[in-house]
Amino acid sequence: MKHPIINIADIELQPRPPAFQASGEAGERFDARMGRIGERIGARQLGYNITCVPPGKRAFPLHSHHSNEEMFFILEGAGQLRIGAETHPVRAGDFIACPTGGPETAHQLVNTGQADLKYLAVSTAVSPEVCEYPDSGKFAVSIYNTGGDGKSPWAFRHVGKPGDARDYWEGE
Repeated sequence: MKHPIINIADIELQPRPPAFQASGEAGERFDARMGRIGERIGARQLGYNITCVPPGKRAFPLHSHHSNEEMFFILEGAGQLRIGAETHPVRAGDFIACPTGGPETAHQLVNTGQADLKYLAVSTAVSPEVCEYPDSGKFAVSIYNTGGDGKSPWAFRHVGKPGDARDYWEGE
């Protein structure tokens, strides 16, 4: 087993993995550095990281999870939480619950402050996962890569819109 302890001072924040880097117009709104923790200390059923979002940015689009519950603990900074149709101010010391569900549980942290918004993100690690993105009408189906090759966080991932559906018997 890996050493089960890491100190927050030893967590280096890195640019997001390529699969999560925003480009084009999205790059103007989304940015974050992340410090992975879970796999470094041997976690198997929970994922956790430190996420740092610069002022005026968001780490991820508004999204909901159908399989995995998330929790955030604000370490530094201030911002807004979008959850469902509501917006709430957040600041250092706040715990945030993001249960599974549809658009009513969709969530997004936005850094509205003048300094970095830094938070601990904790989630269950159930695979497969289905996420919905209410702002864009997209969904994603993901199976996590448990092989540990480091090339991709997913063994399978498809991002689409409901209109992209195929007939079950197509091509058979």
